[in-house]
Amino acid sequence: MSEKKSSPIVNNEEIERIIEQLPKIDYFWNNYQLYQWEGFWSTLIILKAAMVFKATFKTKPNDFLLASSIKTGTTWLKSICIAIMQAGNKEEEEDLLVKDNPHFYVPTIETMDYYSKPLTHDLYTMPSPRLFHTHLPYRVLPDSIKKSDNCKIIYITRNPKDTLISVWHFFNNRKRLEDLTPLEEVVESFCKGVHLFGPFFEHVLEYWEESKKNPQKILFLKYEDLKIDPKKEVAKIALFLGKPFGNEEDLEIVLNKCSLERLKNLEVNKSGSLLPSMSIHNSAYFRKGIVGDWKNYMKPEMEEQIDKITKLKLQGSGLEL
Repeated sequence: MSEKKSSPIVNNEEIERIIEQLPKIDYFWNNYQLYQWEGFWSTLIILKAAMVFKATFKTKPNDFLLASSIKTGTTWLKSICIAIMQAGNKEEEEDLLVKDNPHFYVPTIETMDYYSKPLTHDLYTMPSPRLFHTHLPYRVLPDSIKKSDNCKIIYITRNPKDTLISVWHFFNNRKRLEDLTPLEEVVESFCKGVHLFGPFFEHVLEYWEESKKNPQKILFLKYEDLKIDPKKEVAKIALFLGKPFGNEEDLEIVLNKCSLERLKNLEVNKSGSLLPSMSIHNSAYFRKGIVGDWKNYMKPEMEEQIDKITKLKLQGSGLEL
């Protein structure tokens, strides 16, 4: 675990006092409790990390925050950004994606203390340009991120049905066969918005609306677009990061490095675990990565239930998933 020696002091007693007053439920997945803070649900450890982050984080010039709900393409986006940043550094010849899992290089703020080995730098000592990630909704981001031009945000989302199936597989991957959570229960919980970092649609819509207000600050991506036209989308990401490709060859190198098939078959992603205390193996981050996989698992009534809530939530937003 990394030591945050330079992180500001926070009032832990105040945090505990706030938490005591929050709504909480016993969550059927992994038998833990979820707490509701600022309208979103999280575990106690994640909640505390989010509160500290919100209260203490200060941006620097050239900060880049990757944001996403869970299982919407986070690992792929991290890999792409790592490769782009490395492509801009001609002195760096070693492929970082071969050395370690993408989550090591682009830490997720609210889970950094779970990491099995020390990061090279923690969030407060990381040199610029800083590249980091969060699953937190826009509403709880620090004001220094939301109100400053220093920090740009790249947000990625995905079709809700594929997202749900990916979440279902990801958490069931940690369980014994006899303890697997039925898909029906997951669909019901998802549609109610009661799940880790939920509600899903509010999470997506907050970043979507902010990206429309300030497209120079927030780049809004869809997983499906990356699958359909990776060349166009990766070039768009590189430009947003201030690292536009000088030629077609550099773009092709990044595309090849970050193909899902290659990432899935790298030894570092087939073995080991950056988050052993959470029983998450590196291989769990790479499954099929295809669009429309939900059709192989969902009953018609499940599809109808999710389509109905999707239409209701996105109505009038101009966003299609």
